Amino acid sequence: MADVSMTVNGKVRKANVEPRLLLAHYLREHLRLTGTHLGCDTSQCGACTVIIDGRAAKSCTIFAVQAGGSTITTIEGLASNGKLHPIQEGFWEEHGLQCGYCTPGMIMQAVTLLKDNPAPSEAQIREGISGNFCRCTGYQHIVNAIQHAAKR
Repeated sequence: MADVSMTVNGKVRKANVEPRLLLAHYLREHLRLTGTHLGCDTSQCGACTVIIDGRAAKSCTIFAVQAGGSTITTIEGLASNGKLHPIQEGFWEEHGLQCGYCTPGMIMQAVTLLKDNPAPSEAQIREGISGNFCRCTGYQHIVNAIQHAAKR
């Protein structure tokens, strides 16, 4: 077992975990933050994307102990004071989801994308989310949602 401490959605979280416990499982099972989805466990789909120290990362490829000392934001921590984040609003307004399984990961990836490039072209958005898969849509509404957020 290993002690781990990290700040998750603004709160310091400490635990004693198995060294092989993946961050995604720590978030879901220990902290009950189930918005971080597990789609493939191989870093292919991006459903588990969270923000670690300001950068999007696939939490199914990181051990919880590796994230020790980090600041992590999950989809549950994105809204502020009951107000949706502009990207969450964009997904709502532009119907950027269908089944919703990929949505938390897509949104978290888009946060980093817009942080790096506040006014991306459609091609840059498509490239920026290329590591996150949606099996339901043709991506156009997701692109529209990110463009909507960029305008705000």
